[in-house]
Amino acid sequence: MEVFNKLYSQVSSSVSSTVSQLSGVLPGNPVTREFDASTHIASAGPGLVWKIYKGCKRSTKQEASIFVFEKRQLEKWGKADREMILESLKRGVSQLTKIRHPQVLTVQHPLEESRESLAFATEPVFASLANVLGKTTNMPQPANMSDYKLYDIEIKYGLLQVSEGLAFLHNDVKLLHRNIAPESIIINNQGVWKIFGFDFCVHNTNPANLPPVYPCEGFGPTLPDICRSNLEYLAPECVLNQTNSPASDMFSVGVLAYVLNSTGNQALAPVRDLQQFRARAQQLKNLNAGKLQCIPEAIRDYVKLLLSVAPEARPDAHQFIKIPYFDDVGIKTLTYLDSLLQWDNLQKSQFYKGLPEALPKLPQRVKVQRVLTCLSRDLAQPAMVPFILPSILDIAQDCTKEEYCLYVLPHLKPVMKLMEPIQVSLA
Repeated sequence: MEVFNKLYSQVSSSVSSTVSQLSGVLPGNPVTREFDASTHIASAGPGLVWKIYKGCKRSTKQEASIFVFEKRQLEKWGKADREMILESLKRGVSQLTKIRHPQVLTVQHPLEESRESLAFATEPVFASLANVLGKTTNMPQPANMSDYKLYDIEIKYGLLQVSEGLAFLHNDVKLLHRNIAPESIIINNQGVWKIFGFDFCVHNTNPANLPPVYPCEGFGPTLPDICRSNLEYLAPECVLNQTNSPASDMFSVGVLAYVLNSTGNQALAPVRDLQQFRARAQQLKNLNAGKLQCIPEAIRDYVKLLLSVAPEARPDAHQFIKIPYFDDVGIKTLTYLDSLLQWDNLQKSQFYKGLPEALPKLPQRVKVQRVLTCLSRDLAQPAMVPFILPSILDIAQDCTKEEYCLYVLPHLKPVMKLMEPIQVSLA
């Protein structure tokens, strides 16, 4: 948590310079009528071209994040490429805005365009996964993310969340993402991993009563980088056979699992051009267990299947989320917390009673970011407070003074005034 706090304090110190940066970018963009943007915190999307600012909605003071694409970034391309890039970015946000799912980034205000920028507002976010892994393009400088290390449970739950999002896209929306990569995954303020970056997505073209068919646009080597999928995460068949299917997105999950667990977050092989892409496809045909030693044993065989050159050998998203690797106390606890809103008070109270036993299995940052946020929702119900309070006090015990004042105390203050039920005063 100290790193989390340090990053936020570093970022907050640059508010005045950020306001002057924004004044040259956002005036004229209709997003500013409803949202105030302040601190530049992160970047995301193809080539990390979207700058992400901390913000809030003027009418409700509700926290938000503002994504801004500055059109001056287009100056290095010719006119035809500029039009293509703008269309690609607009398409991605337009598609994102239509999808509602807990594992897809929530848009609070749709895309708006002005002479200088494109901008839209979303739920509050922390950074893109690419930023956390050390990619600092279009981030505030110095962007010191090197201290931010993902815990094993964050990687495990992150892979589960992305796969759940893909299961929904593939089965319910009948859509391929085609660019699952760290720049297309956003980590929100509560540490939840959300799918973003739908610039290259493909819809099923068959009627509902027939098996889905997904056209493949192929790979244009002459296109600007921002207008094509990240080659390092793209499945071999998308380029070599000009075909794609839900299995193509699952190949990307396999690469992601490898990168997240490898030393220095390096890919299996560098892929910067088509020649390297073909060379990697050959390597994958003879992928031996030694190459996957960095991956936890419980998921190693599944990652090997995801990285198969043959799409039919890869598990689909539904099969992948059911593997034993995701079946542990920490993951179950976080899954239950995410589904609390659907439960009645009796079910919640049963879960809360057992929560103090599960908390030691979770790192402190996860307890503060995820668990505390979920618990605080039910503090407004006095009858639930006796069940929640022991877990909050357990989390508070391991907090630094700064963390306690920032994250715990604001939730406890209203509770301290409660006289009923009597268990609250006793606790």
